[in-house]
Amino acid sequence: MSRFRRRYGASPLHALAHLAAFALAGFALLHLLEVRGADRVLLWLVGAVVLHDLLLLPFYSALDRAAQALAGPAVNYVRVPAGLSALLLLVFFPLILGRSTATLEAVSGAPAADYLARWLLITGVLCAGSAAVYLVKARAKRAPGAPAATARASSKVSTSRRGGR
Repeated sequence: MSRFRRRYGASPLHALAHLAAFALAGFALLHLLEVRGADRVLLWLVGAVVLHDLLLLPFYSALDRAAQALAGPAVNYVRVPAGLSALLLLVFFPLILGRSTATLEAVSGAPAADYLARWLLITGVLCAGSAAVYLVKARAKRAPGAPAATARASSKVSTSRRGGR
């Protein structure tokens, strides 16, 4: 029992609960979506868990640590647009790469748009917006006599006069 706890990091009941939740998610997908190929759904779920937990999580954690070391507190202004862009890429990657345009046209009847150009445009807008917010906040911090700095200074003076509350 203690060997399991040392290796897994939690009790066997915790592992059992996660396995049960995994089985319930698979069951829900099969029956709610009326999927006939249970083996494919199970393979997809296991693959997604393995791919994320064993490959992607360590990769983007290391990437985030490197970004924090390089950018310091400005890392959030990179992290947010990069995360949103990666999420869009994950959701639409077959269309962005042009692999499913014929399928989309057959199913929807509408011609497939240029998803790569749109994804690049959205990514550019997200990065530009984040950079603009960063620059505005950086200028507000550096500006002498900025309204935010003046308001903070006056509140410190007024609290010191009232008894330091």
